[in-house]
Amino acid sequence: MTTSLSSLTQVRDILANLAGPDMAAVAAAADRNGQLTKPPAALGRLEDLAQWYAGWRGVGRPVMECPQVVIFAGNHGVAAKGVSAFPPEVTVQMVTNFEHGGAAINQLSKAFGATMNVHALELDRPTKDFTQTAAMDADELLTALQTGWDAVDPQADLLVTGEMGIGNTTSAAAIAMALYGGAAQDWVGRGTGVDDAALTLKTEVVAQGVAKHAGGDALDTLARLGGREVAAMAGAILRARIEGIPVILDGFICCSAAACLHAMNASALDHCVAGHVSAESAHPVLLAKLGQTPLLNLGLRLGEASGAALAIGILKGAIACHSGMATFAEAGVSEG
Repeated sequence: MTTSLSSLTQVRDILANLAGPDMAAVAAAADRNGQLTKPPAALGRLEDLAQWYAGWRGVGRPVMECPQVVIFAGNHGVAAKGVSAFPPEVTVQMVTNFEHGGAAINQLSKAFGATMNVHALELDRPTKDFTQTAAMDADELLTALQTGWDAVDPQADLLVTGEMGIGNTTSAAAIAMALYGGAAQDWVGRGTGVDDAALTLKTEVVAQGVAKHAGGDALDTLARLGGREVAAMAGAILRARIEGIPVILDGFICCSAAACLHAMNASALDHCVAGHVSAESAHPVLLAKLGQTPLLNLGLRLGEASGAALAIGILKGAIACHSGMATFAEAGVSEG
């Protein structure tokens, strides 16, 4: 397995040649599921989740012991347009908060037994304003992808990626519009809570950026309209696929990163499940484009992997039932 991404051509090649799940493990998990002490399909989607997880871990009776949460932070040149309710300095301040254990994601990671890591990507050097030029050049994109790739612990048995970056819902909306079309207002939401005037401005900024950077593939789109933290999430999700580590996707920004992989290969997110649908208006639409049905709907709009981290509990429950329950034979219970 490659440890260094030498070029975007190599990234494209990796995306074109992705392995699928271990079908023997899927079959073994399905066989076990059919013997557990419950009526058929009585645990609903939990049964599907356990079998999905088994396939990517390569074992019919899996356990989850080492979930990893990784937060990436980046600053966006387009934030200078006034598209956020907060200044870019908040990104730096929140990274410090993450590092000191004071954010919501710190509490959620701890609650569900996940190791949490934080990676700040050149916060003193924001990406360029994508209404004027590409947010990142090819080398900057590759560096950000590599940061995400390197952040994944190969010993982890679940990955959750999150982000912090003032202006990154603007970037995410632009990516979604570039990939899927429609009007800017279809993809632009209030993000950190902007007022009506800022929402109108944000919509205009997204439309300008997408119009300026037409053409190319999804990696080109990620460079032109994305952010370093968005690209890092894409790199981490791709590395997890290579390592056979299942992924829980977070909100709109995380899903925009994932969408860039999905646009390159429709099977690229088969190892992923959507943790939740957020309050960001376009997130349900983006999830539908990705073919993902969210596990939770709690009206969250915090980002920083909070919704995905909560969903660790759902997946843990699914695995615990699948692998810990007795079979009818073991329990001496008649199957009826």
